[in-house]
Amino acid sequence: MADQHSPGAMPPRPSPAPIGPVEGRLPPSQWQAHAIVPDGHHAAVTLAGRPAPGGQAALHHVRGGHLVRQALRMTRQQLFAFGFFGILLVLCYQLVEVFSPFLRPLLWAVILAHVTFPLHTRLTNLLRGREVASAALLTVGIVALIVAPVVFFTFLLVQEAGNGYDAVNTWVQSGGVTRLPDELAKFPLLGGGRVQHMIHKLVGSKANVEAFLLQSAKAMSGFIVEQLTGLVKNAFLLAVNSLVIVIALFFFFKDGRRLLQNLYRVIPLDEAYKDRMVSRLDQTITAVVKGIVITAIVQGLLAGLAYAVLDVPFPVFLTALTIVLAPLPFGGTALVWGPVVLYLFWTGPLWKAIAMLAWGVGVVMMVDNVLRPMLIGKGAKLPVIFLFFSILGGLAAYGLIGLFLGPILLAVLLTAFQIYHEEYLTESAPPPPMTA
Repeated sequence: MADQHSPGAMPPRPSPAPIGPVEGRLPPSQWQAHAIVPDGHHAAVTLAGRPAPGGQAALHHVRGGHLVRQALRMTRQQLFAFGFFGILLVLCYQLVEVFSPFLRPLLWAVILAHVTFPLHTRLTNLLRGREVASAALLTVGIVALIVAPVVFFTFLLVQEAGNGYDAVNTWVQSGGVTRLPDELAKFPLLGGGRVQHMIHKLVGSKANVEAFLLQSAKAMSGFIVEQLTGLVKNAFLLAVNSLVIVIALFFFFKDGRRLLQNLYRVIPLDEAYKDRMVSRLDQTITAVVKGIVITAIVQGLLAGLAYAVLDVPFPVFLTALTIVLAPLPFGGTALVWGPVVLYLFWTGPLWKAIAMLAWGVGVVMMVDNVLRPMLIGKGAKLPVIFLFFSILGGLAAYGLIGLFLGPILLAVLLTAFQIYHEEYLTESAPPPPMTA
């Protein structure tokens, strides 16, 4: 056996240092462990959290690599979030563009479904849970109640508008313009003095007055016929919108609860705030519908009272027509009692025409300007002044559907302000004072 210390022998390998602690050699605070850093080196770190001699740089390397990986991970998440929401916004915009031609019919269907949904619930219970049958029956009933009166009144208005010019022409040819000063002189406020002189001066030029009346009657009749003829020419668009309302109304009855639940889940608000927002919407829509319906009924009854007192023909029919046309933003009840004033002016004593005109302007129209905002404001709990301008602005911006959209947008905005105030502006109460 060769000597270990002979010249050609390999030097002995040192024994490996023990990995674990050697009991009795070092205190526990100096026990060491090895951490693998990203480049493969080892860093000696004490189990007490302090680096071993020479391991400070390696420890910084460990921490730096972890922070870099965490930053990269956060950057990827942020990029994904930005990309996802960017694509979502683009898709939402395109979807709005697709639905924009049918937005108003869909809004009408939503309002009709919301107002009549309690009837759908009761009818479904009567039909032993047959929801589809209930939706179909209720849709057909609503269409019949709305379409039939509109079609009937439209044809009636076309017929009467065509006869309006003939009636004015007959009154002029029978000497109505010549008799006008004497008829006006019967009234104490209009007869005698300066007013009587002005009336004679105005009517003195008989040819001019007759021409003016004939031209006005012809223009009014032509305007009404032109507008209604335009509706007939646009019958295709009207039919498409009506079909959209009918189809949407049926599916809102059938699937309305599920659609509302899905929409409720995706609203990015707390449950309490979502409940408040949905409750405010329901409250506002119900108040607007009740305000419009009650105001129309009151206006129709007041106008019908005048029709009956002044012996106007067909007072019941005219009262029903006044109720139907009362919600219209432009004209409204005046589309009915206005022609009645002309009829009384042509056929009856002049005081009846003046009384009908004063009653229509001073009572019937004022009810619309006062009662409707009060009823809607009380039901929706909205300031009357803001509600009044929201109705006018909604009519100007969106047409007839603006009667609903104006107050709804106002209610949602006020609710959002309340949530913002409670969530961000309300300061927490100060802590109670310390007692000795």
